[in-house]
Amino acid sequence: MKLRFLGKNSKVGDCPTLYATDRDTYLVQGWKIFANDLLMQLEVSEGETAVEVPTELFEHLAKDGLPAGEFRRLEDPLMVLTPGGTYVVQGRVVTDPEALSQMSIPDYETVVEVSKPAIVALLEEPRGADLQHRPQPAH
Repeated sequence: MKLRFLGKNSKVGDCPTLYATDRDTYLVQGWKIFANDLLMQLEVSEGETAVEVPTELFEHLAKDGLPAGEFRRLEDPLMVLTPGGTYVVQGRVVTDPEALSQMSIPDYETVVEVSKPAIVALLEEPRGADLQHRPQPAH
């Protein structure tokens, strides 16, 4: 799997990172989730896991031609907004040796793979959005 670095949100000791792949997917490197209350809310299938990342990480989607992290909706289990203002992103655990060799992953982080169409779907407004919430023209 070939990776293209899109960006990271580095603070001291924190390095969640976003990559595009040659498989029409994104790799999201983020913090491992240890909070039991959060894990209990997720239905994680075999071969999947979830990571926590700052919401600003998805601003780097602009480098792949997508709107910069303007999620119109969040959809369980793919992406959940936490009370702390971060996203929990669920996807397939990355085990590809070629991909992993291109990353620097601290012990407290892991990487999930999410399909590009799934991310794009979160960026689009759902069909049949409630029109009553739109401003009505003045008469």
